[in-house]
Amino acid sequence: MSVIDWVVLLITLFLIVFYGVWKSRGTKNIDGYLLADRQLPWYHVGLSVMATQASAITFLSAPGQAYSDGLRFVQFYFGLPLAMVVLCITFIPIFHKLNVYTAYEYLEKRFDNKTRSLTAFLFLLQRGLSTGITIYAPAIVLSSILNIDITYTILFNGMLVIAYTVYGGTKAVSYTQLLQMAIIFAGLFLAAFMVVHLLPENVGFVDALHIAGKMDKLNAIDTTFDLNNRYNIWSGIIGGFFLQLSYFGTDQSQVGRYLTGSSVKQSRLGLVMNGLIKIPMQFFILLIGTLVFAFYQFYKPPVFFNNVELDRINQSVYHDAYLKLDNAYQLVHEEKQKEVMVLVDALHSNDEQKQNVQREKLQLLDSKSTEIKKEVSALMIKNNPKADTNDTNYVFLHFVTKQLPVGIVGLLIAIIFLASMGSTASGLNSLASTTIVDFYKRIFKKNENDKQYLSASRWATVAWGGFCVLVALYASKLGNLIEAVNILGSLFYGTILGIFLVAFYLKKVSGSAVFIAALIAEAFIVYAWIVDLTAFLWLNVIGCITVMLLALLIQQFINKQQKKATYN
Repeated sequence: MSVIDWVVLLITLFLIVFYGVWKSRGTKNIDGYLLADRQLPWYHVGLSVMATQASAITFLSAPGQAYSDGLRFVQFYFGLPLAMVVLCITFIPIFHKLNVYTAYEYLEKRFDNKTRSLTAFLFLLQRGLSTGITIYAPAIVLSSILNIDITYTILFNGMLVIAYTVYGGTKAVSYTQLLQMAIIFAGLFLAAFMVVHLLPENVGFVDALHIAGKMDKLNAIDTTFDLNNRYNIWSGIIGGFFLQLSYFGTDQSQVGRYLTGSSVKQSRLGLVMNGLIKIPMQFFILLIGTLVFAFYQFYKPPVFFNNVELDRINQSVYHDAYLKLDNAYQLVHEEKQKEVMVLVDALHSNDEQKQNVQREKLQLLDSKSTEIKKEVSALMIKNNPKADTNDTNYVFLHFVTKQLPVGIVGLLIAIIFLASMGSTASGLNSLASTTIVDFYKRIFKKNENDKQYLSASRWATVAWGGFCVLVALYASKLGNLIEAVNILGSLFYGTILGIFLVAFYLKKVSGSAVFIAALIAEAFIVYAWIVDLTAFLWLNVIGCITVMLLALLIQQFINKQQKKATYN
C-alpha cells in the first residue's frame, strides 16, 4: 500500500476507536458496561445487530465464495425474515419483561441451575471459537500487505480490539458499530463501482453479469431438495430459519445488542430493520465477488491469490515446478481471454448459438485452470504442511490492493478492519457478560457491589480475548472462513434453540428432562458432523427437533417413575 493508503487506514481506525471510547466515557456500573444502560434507539439497535453479524469474514470471504461458487450462498439467509418475526413475537417481550442481562438467566427461572449452566457453557464454547475466527480474518489482510508472519498480525488485531472493549464495554461497541456500518455501506458501493469501472471499455455491467452467468456464477437459487447439498432454497429457508432463530434469539452476542433497546418496540424495530436489509446486503456483497470474477476473465489473475504462500513456494526447492505450472496457467488464461472477447461480441450481436458455443469453451478452460491450481496447492503442502491453501479468503483482498486507486485501497482495508472490530468486540462483550452474570455472579461472588462486578467484567474480557487470540492462531486450517464460522455455529445452535423452545412452548417439561435431552442431542450432532451425515444447515433443524422430542419422551418417563414412587 502507498503512504496515502496507510494514512487513510490509520486515521479511519483511530477516529472509530476514539469515537467509541469518547461516547462510552462515564461507564461506572455493570448495567452500563454490559447493556449500555438499556437506552438505545431502534436504528442504533438495528445497525449494531448487523455489525455484529457482518464481520471481516463477510467482506473477505463472501466475495471469494461467490468468485469460486457463484451466488448460491445467499440462500443461507432466506430463513432470516421468518426468524425475525418469531423473535419479535416471543423472545424480545420475555427478555425485556424479565429485565435480564443474558438470555440464559431466563432458563434458571423456567428450569433450574444446571440447564442454565449447560446452555451458557455451550454458548461460551461456540462463541469463543467463532470470535477467534473473526480475529483471524483481518490478520490475513495485514499479513498479506506487510508480507510478514500472520502470528504477529493476529496479536496486533486482537490486542487493539481487546483494549477498547475492556475500556468501554457495550456502549463503546454499540457506538463504534453505528459509525462502522455507515462507512461499510459507502465502501461497498464504491467497491462495486470500481470493479465495473475497471472493466474494458466495450464491457459494461450487464455484459459482466452475462459473462459470470455463462460460467455458472449467477446460480443464486437451487430448488432441488438434497440433504447433502449445503446451499439450496430448502436448506436456506428451513435450516437457515433454525440457525438464524438460534443465533439471534439465544446467542448473547446478539441478544446483548437488542437488550440495549430502550423498549420492546425499539428492540423489535431494530430486528425488523436487520431482517429487511440483511439479504439485499449479502446479495450485493456476493455480487461484487461475481463482478471480480468477470474482471479476471479480461485481466491476468495470479495462479494463487495468497501472496505470502506464493513467495514461500517461489523461494523453495519447488520453484521450478511452480514456474512450470504458473506458465501453463497463464497460457490457459490467455486462451480464455480470447474466448471471452468472442463471447462479448456474441452478446452484443444477440447471437445465442455463438453464446452457447463460447459458454462450453470457457467452462472447459475454467476447469483446466482449476486443475492447475490444485497442483499448485499440492506443491505448497509439500513445501509447507501448514500452508493456507484456501484461495477464496484472498481473492477480494488481492483485487483491492492490486487494482484500486490510491486512497480507496486504504478505505476498503479500513472497512475490513472495522467489520472485524465490530463483530469481535460484540463477541468479547457477550463472552464477558455471560461469564460474569451466569457463573461468577451466581456461583462465586453473589453479594459484591457494582464496582467489583465491573472490574470482574473487564478482567473476563481480557481473559476471553486471550483465548480468542489463541484460537485465531490455529484458524488457517478451517478453509473458507464464512463457511467455517457458520458450520461451527450449526454444531451448537440447534441444541441451544431446542432448549429455549422447550422453555417457551412445552410448559410441562422439567429442567431434568431438557438437560438430559440436550446432552444426548449435542452428542448426536457432533457425531453427525464427524461422519458427514448431512449438510451443516440441517444440523440446526436436527438438533432443535431432537431436543424437543427427547425432552417430551424423557418427561413422560420421569412422570411414570414419579407415579410409581407415589403408589409404592
